[in-house]
Amino acid sequence: MAARETDLVCHELLLRLAGRLPDRHLWRYRDWLAGEAADVVARLLPGTLVRERIGLDDTEHRLLSNALLPRGADPAMVNAVLPEDPGTAPQYVFSTEGPANTGSDSGALVLGATLRGRSGVREVRSSWRRSEASTPKRVVLVTASADVVSLTGEIQRVLRALGEPDPCVEVLPSDLEPTAYHRAALAESVLVCTGAEELVGRR
Repeated sequence: MAARETDLVCHELLLRLAGRLPDRHLWRYRDWLAGEAADVVARLLPGTLVRERIGLDDTEHRLLSNALLPRGADPAMVNAVLPEDPGTAPQYVFSTEGPANTGSDSGALVLGATLRGRSGVREVRSSWRRSEASTPKRVVLVTASADVVSLTGEIQRVLRALGEPDPCVEVLPSDLEPTAYHRAALAESVLVCTGAEELVGRR
């Protein structure tokens, strides 16, 4: 499997881990992947999954193996990742409204200016994720047909520059079925901007 293909498989795996792998880990693995450091992801991600006791279903185990073993992951550590236990998944509620008294949404303004009319991008949407155990967190959802790995890294860097230390950026390939987590977030989201593909589709 070519390097670009393994990167896309790894991107899909990280999408499936959204909402399960803590944000402080997830954004970092996506940043490494976007920075052409997939070998670092391969060495460290299986161990993180084991330590955090995050189980994978059969499809996710296959993605883990296909994406990371060619990049140098330890086969024993890959095999040590637990099977998925659906009862342990965090429970979230999504909303279109952010925390009260936050003033203007600089993140949405900058993302709109950065991604509006962008080639390969269809829609950019924003939702707010809530749970009993954490404060509200913005989730940026982008549907795109090209450069999904590098686009994820770019948006994360923008949000970190605006003060979000662990940005939640979900760049969904247009040919990939969204997970239940992403469907729930999309159902309670607002449009930030459209890219060039969406604009072409409306003509």
